[in-house]
Amino acid sequence: MPRVTVFTLGGTISARGGDAARMTGGEVLAGLETPETAVDVVLRDFRRVPSSSLTHADLADLAAEVRTAVAAGSGVVVVQGTDTLEETAFLLDLLCTTERPIAVTGAMRRADLPGADGPANLAAALAVAAAPACRDLGVLVVLADEIHAARHARKTHTTSVATFASPGAGPLGTVVEGEPRILLRPAAPATPRPLALDPDLRVALVTLSLGDRGELLEAVDDRFHGLVVAAFGAGHVPAPLVEPLAATAARIPVVLASRTGGGATLSHTYRGPGSEHDLLRRGLVPAGPLDPAKARILLHALLSDGAAGPAGYDRPRITAAFARLNGSGTA
Repeated sequence: MPRVTVFTLGGTISARGGDAARMTGGEVLAGLETPETAVDVVLRDFRRVPSSSLTHADLADLAAEVRTAVAAGSGVVVVQGTDTLEETAFLLDLLCTTERPIAVTGAMRRADLPGADGPANLAAALAVAAAPACRDLGVLVVLADEIHAARHARKTHTTSVATFASPGAGPLGTVVEGEPRILLRPAAPATPRPLALDPDLRVALVTLSLGDRGELLEAVDDRFHGLVVAAFGAGHVPAPLVEPLAATAARIPVVLASRTGGGATLSHTYRGPGSEHDLLRRGLVPAGPLDPAKARILLHALLSDGAAGPAGYDRPRITAAFARLNGSGTA
């Protein structure tokens, strides 16, 4: 019988009504209809908070316990709110490299609402975490009977039970009649070895908007160890922001992402002031296909893992880590 350790963190799947009350992990699992002999479930009632209240310290502790569980031969299911589920999943993908399946799931509808999706999502995630076919896929996001790679998965709708999608990639597979069916496999792990997470490091995320004059960039001072800029289109900023960004990139790593959330940043299609070519030659690092939130997670993990030091940050190493995920096979 395969063993699966279930970490419950709270979120909609554990909500009782619209207030702050949360069910225990045992109560969440009690609503699951699955044959007792199918999976040996080990419950870890880890946190009971909305996912918007999770901290880096929480996730560092979670990653440590997940590593312990997989080292003991267990698959893993992490159950949390969907608001930050994609960030948790991608962070675990960077911190917990293992052949064993790790599935992250949640719910869009509370248990007291018609059509509650929590039990079905949890059953599908347990099936994925227990399946030999789901090994060596990295961390997976499992909702609405779809299996997504953590590096691609995004919440794309505020209320739909089919909110999670993988823009530009699509799901790796589906769960059919309780059986995971894998149709695609990632070309390479998200990282060749586990990275680290220092909760005390701070990485800023600034989203640009029409008419932006850069006032928010001025707030990225010595409190921050890195910056992700969610720029326009394929990686463009207003021309007056080029020099401030270049000055920031001279002291801390600055990653150039697209605020669109789909598609990769470019490198040389546009070459004028404020273009991707202009910014990259001034020291910014391309995020490639990673959306801004995931780019921030990867940069935080890289800086925690020693990609910075008293003599400055390791830009080639950071650039290579992002290039590894761009699908070109050049990293």
